[in-house]
Amino acid sequence: MGEEGTEGTVHLLCLAASSGVPLFCRSSRGGVPACQQLPFSVIGSLNGVHMFGQNLDVQLSSARTKDTTVVWKSFHDSITLIVLSSENTSELRLERLLHVVFGAMVLLVGLEELTNIRNVERLKKELRASYHLIDSFLGNSDLIGDLTQCVDCVVPPEGSVLQEALSGFAEAVGTAFASLVVSGRMVAATESWWRLGTPEAILLPWLVGSLPPQAARDYPVYLPHGSPTVPHRLLTLTLLPGLELCLLCGPHPPLSQLDPQLLERWWQPLLDPLRACVPLGPRALPAGFPLHTDILGLLLLHLELKRCIFTVEPSGDKEPSLEQRRYLLRSFYTLVTSMHFPPEPGQQEEKVDDVAHQAQVPRACYLVSGTEEPGTGWRLMALQLGPRCLLLLLSAQSPIHGLRSLATHTLHALTPLL
Repeated sequence: MGEEGTEGTVHLLCLAASSGVPLFCRSSRGGVPACQQLPFSVIGSLNGVHMFGQNLDVQLSSARTKDTTVVWKSFHDSITLIVLSSENTSELRLERLLHVVFGAMVLLVGLEELTNIRNVERLKKELRASYHLIDSFLGNSDLIGDLTQCVDCVVPPEGSVLQEALSGFAEAVGTAFASLVVSGRMVAATESWWRLGTPEAILLPWLVGSLPPQAARDYPVYLPHGSPTVPHRLLTLTLLPGLELCLLCGPHPPLSQLDPQLLERWWQPLLDPLRACVPLGPRALPAGFPLHTDILGLLLLHLELKRCIFTVEPSGDKEPSLEQRRYLLRSFYTLVTSMHFPPEPGQQEEKVDDVAHQAQVPRACYLVSGTEEPGTGWRLMALQLGPRCLLLLLSAQSPIHGLRSLATHTLHALTPLL
């Protein structure tokens, strides 16, 4: 399965497309930000071969050597992003990484600065504000929205109560866009927030989860899809450690209007439901939710709503490690998306020429990862029904002949949640 391993090295290059001047280079080794920089000769060669192809009307999108995968992508004929991975990483993974990185650049700098570069040195300084967010995409994050292009969500025990309070609070302060975020995952949001386009719907909670803890913030952001040239204000207020209230608004309300008395009046009566949300960050599912004991991790996607639930916490005391579980599920998602399942509803149907071919579209697949000895190796199962797709990581003891039945039962149990 193609994905960078735990010890892989990733280099991300950003250049001005017209001049080839490097704007930044970010690297990670083993999922941890690294100071290693590529030599300027290597950067120049990578950009030069891409520009050479463009001059001949040839689009160079990717290349693969014995131990490195390279992907190029130009945005608005102004910015060129290049990513190199030292592992057998899938091109789909790297392509989506470049898209989310450019989205992060627009989110914090604005599209106008990136498409109309007047001063390269000033742009370099402005892009420093995006380094922390970009580095989080290169690391071993416990989120998966960068790959699935769906919003990472959790399922609170009293979601309807929190939803009602959130809608009332948003109306009281004069904004239609409000959400509750725990560790970069959505707990609840107003209808207007859910209607935000991609990639801002993914990037905003990810940004909040990546920032150092603060009681309150007033953060200028651009919306890459909805408002790429006019900034909005992202207001965040910490209700409990790890749990933040987020508001997206214009000039009003001022941060000073959101005083402690207003917050206390709305949220103090809901202290217990809010406390129950804090441990949901890595767990995603409510405590006591019935899952089969063989399940070591799961990814549930709703492809129409663009939301997902991702957790590797079940049976956390068993092998493999949590980091390895995330690696296996991310790799399996990349495999089934590029090889078997359509990324979005309807995409595959557009390619289907006749009913007979449509009947052959796969709806389930499994893979055994590990040694070839009978009865060993982690089981990975994928099942798609309607707009939902479920990926499971199961223990080596789980019988292969029962994987589809287990996945179907689990998907039916999870359906009311997403």
